[in-house]
Amino acid sequence: MNPRLERHSGRSVRVMDVITILALLGCATFGASLSIPGTSQPGDDRPAVVLAAVSCLALLTARTYPRTISVVVTSCTIATLAQGYLPTPLTLAPLMMALYWVAARTDLRTTRVLGLTTMAVIVLTAILDRPTTDMLLLRTVGPVLWLLLPLVGGRNARLRGAYLESVQARAVHAERTREEEARLRVAEERMRIARELHDVVAHHMAVANAQAGTARHLAPTQPEQAQKILDELTATTSAALLELRATVGVLRQPDDPDSLEPAPGLHRLPELIAACESAGLTVTVATEGEPRPLSPGVDLTAYRIIQEALTNATKHASDHTARIRLAYSDSRLLITVANEGTGVAPPVPGGGFGLMGMRERAHSVGGDLRAGPHPEGGFEVTTALPLHSHVTDEQGTTP
Repeated sequence: MNPRLERHSGRSVRVMDVITILALLGCATFGASLSIPGTSQPGDDRPAVVLAAVSCLALLTARTYPRTISVVVTSCTIATLAQGYLPTPLTLAPLMMALYWVAARTDLRTTRVLGLTTMAVIVLTAILDRPTTDMLLLRTVGPVLWLLLPLVGGRNARLRGAYLESVQARAVHAERTREEEARLRVAEERMRIARELHDVVAHHMAVANAQAGTARHLAPTQPEQAQKILDELTATTSAALLELRATVGVLRQPDDPDSLEPAPGLHRLPELIAACESAGLTVTVATEGEPRPLSPGVDLTAYRIIQEALTNATKHASDHTARIRLAYSDSRLLITVANEGTGVAPPVPGGGFGLMGMRERAHSVGGDLRAGPHPEGGFEVTTALPLHSHVTDEQGTTP
């Protein structure tokens, strides 16, 4: 809360307390001077007024020390009744306020103990002061009912305060949860875009590097073949630019006039294989089972995993060959990308960013991925993906 608001609120509370204390002192003073026909009252009201003033001054700290103040006010009230004053609501007004703060500021057990003890002592004092049946209800039932009212009111105020605190705590928790969720979504989106950029750049740069190396090797002896590879290199870089433009396009404003290309999927697998073959990698594809439609997120994930696996094969496979196996079942698609060469492990321990990105992609749609050296030689990437994402798709229309 603003410090100025806190100071203003504190001053308002103190002013209200002073006004309440003055009103209670007036009530107690008037109650001491009040006489009922047929009863005798002390001739001097000053002792009752002094005791009422002490009680009211003590009530100024009742918010902070409700137990202690209730004992002080109860003692003053007993001293007042012992002088012969009747226990009317006006006389008991300071004690009623003290019991209210006990109920509002302490636990239920303390409220019951102090409340019952106070009522018992007040009734006992009133009876011992006048051990006759004269005004018996006023001296017994009356104090019990009057002192019970502030106990109930204070308890209700405590429950209402606890309810408001819980509502405020829930609101603060909900606000904090929304902020954390927003930060998490931003982090996930940044990771998704970074993963897309890595896959696009890594694949096309690896293929372009291989094509450029092959063209340079063939230029002296087979210039026509080298020229053909250079033409394919131009197509590779153009495709890379288009995918980069589409990926970065998600950061633009919604009213940007440039349209984005559809997300790549397995329907673009022939183009991917052709680009790899132009870089010197021989790729074979085997399909088992009847091809089934994939949800957009799974389709994009399958394409990116195959793309990254072929990129690794282009850079590391010693035999320059790769095999792709697509096995469809009723609920899953099993993808295997392997090469028969000696295979070179990624330079980063535990797998590079490419392998890490493939695992994250597979997990993001509810799948699983394993990658590592094959027992018979070479390197193998195997992933099992659901036909329809078990988790929210990665914005299937945005690569």
